[in-house]
Amino acid sequence: MACFLGDDGEVYSSAMDRPRPVVVSDLSQQVWLLQGQTLVVVPRSNNVGPVTVTIMPCKYPESLEKGKGVPIYLGIKQPEMCLYCEDIGGKPALQLKNQKILDLYNHAEPVKPFLFYHETTGRTSTFESVAFPGWFIASSETNQPIFLTSELGNMYNTAFQLDFKELLPSN
Repeated sequence: MACFLGDDGEVYSSAMDRPRPVVVSDLSQQVWLLQGQTLVVVPRSNNVGPVTVTIMPCKYPESLEKGKGVPIYLGIKQPEMCLYCEDIGGKPALQLKNQKILDLYNHAEPVKPFLFYHETTGRTSTFESVAFPGWFIASSETNQPIFLTSELGNMYNTAFQLDFKELLPSN
């Protein structure tokens, strides 16, 4: 069984056959937008088509640290890519890689560089890197990339709102 976060903020256990589509925004009402191979934040408006982020739980959460939130994979619907963390110059960095989220989900064990602990507080969510504990996805100024920070909630936006989109029936 895998765990996922429902629209009501509750964690449910269930096997999933496809990712949950969401639109992510920060507390400054900036949404995630794909520019080339980089996710940036831009103000929410009618002229902006935010990227559809996909969420899949880890099939094997029992092998990861308890009490940190639900371990999830974060992907991009089009083109199909996933967020992951790697060490670049001695510092954790957030990257995008051409990777199918369902391949990560169906992997025989957790793929830690691609996993994030999803923690909810009220209507906001944080995403902590599993591979780099204490590092969180963050946003800052308009047209700047999202990134990892170890300064939770200090000078950067680390709390995000998830707008769950309707799941379309499988074909």
